[in-house]
Amino acid sequence: MPNNSHRRLGIGLVTLTTLMFAVLDTTAKWLVLSLPVLQVVWLRFLTHSLFSFAVFAPSMGLSLVHWHHPRLQLLRGLMLASMTGLNFWALQYLQLAETGAMQFSVPILIAVLSVWWLGERLDVQRWAAIAAGFIGVLIIIRPGSQAFHPAILLSAGNAVLYALFNLLTRRLASQEHPATMQLASALVATAVLTPFAVWNWQTPSSGWQWLMLALAGLSGGAGHYFAAQAHRFASAAVLGPFLYQQILYMTLGGWLVFDQVPDRAVLLGATVVVASGLYLLWREFQVKTESHLS
Repeated sequence: MPNNSHRRLGIGLVTLTTLMFAVLDTTAKWLVLSLPVLQVVWLRFLTHSLFSFAVFAPSMGLSLVHWHHPRLQLLRGLMLASMTGLNFWALQYLQLAETGAMQFSVPILIAVLSVWWLGERLDVQRWAAIAAGFIGVLIIIRPGSQAFHPAILLSAGNAVLYALFNLLTRRLASQEHPATMQLASALVATAVLTPFAVWNWQTPSSGWQWLMLALAGLSGGAGHYFAAQAHRFASAAVLGPFLYQQILYMTLGGWLVFDQVPDRAVLLGATVVVASGLYLLWREFQVKTESHLS
């Protein structure tokens, strides 16, 4: 049973995780405005792979690349490459706060997919939270209005893939080392995207572009590493609510770097989505507690 100091360490690590992923999306948005999307995605995973080898290989050796479930690892890497590509593509057209708000529909999607995939049963309260969350998503998307941008559908596709990715990660987590899993997905994504990156290659023309490419890869790799470490010290129920602080960092990044401020609809929709996700986390914790006591 983790003690309070372990929980605080886990919360600190998950805070670093959200900060790293906000940095990743901010640098990615800056890069895709001047470089091909697939090239940016490829370099992000190449740097991530090199970072992981440098950090873990000295202590783990060949066990770092030993996969117990190679087919599922391959599938997971393909999903990660696809959802990152969709996210970076959407960032060409949307504000960071918009894509961030859509990403926080993932817990809602996981709850729905768990009913279909894992056979879980949800009570009325959780179905109500799911319905409210999807209303929040519609407020952000605003279908049929002049504010609707088709790129939001890319972000929605990324959210669906991310939810499936999380469910697959849960299945593998008990049988694969966290370092092996995050490296495997990065290696698969790098390998799959290599021909597309070479075909669309555009040599960065400034030192700033090279620096931002390195920062994107390092922040992505560090984010995955901090996330894996955080779950060693605290449960998902403890860490879950702190993941939502990422929307604050992404909004701040959008304002500082791109001078973009989300409008009222995005803020309202994001508030509804986050509130729904937090309620689902709280309700899941309550149900598990009740089942243990009964």
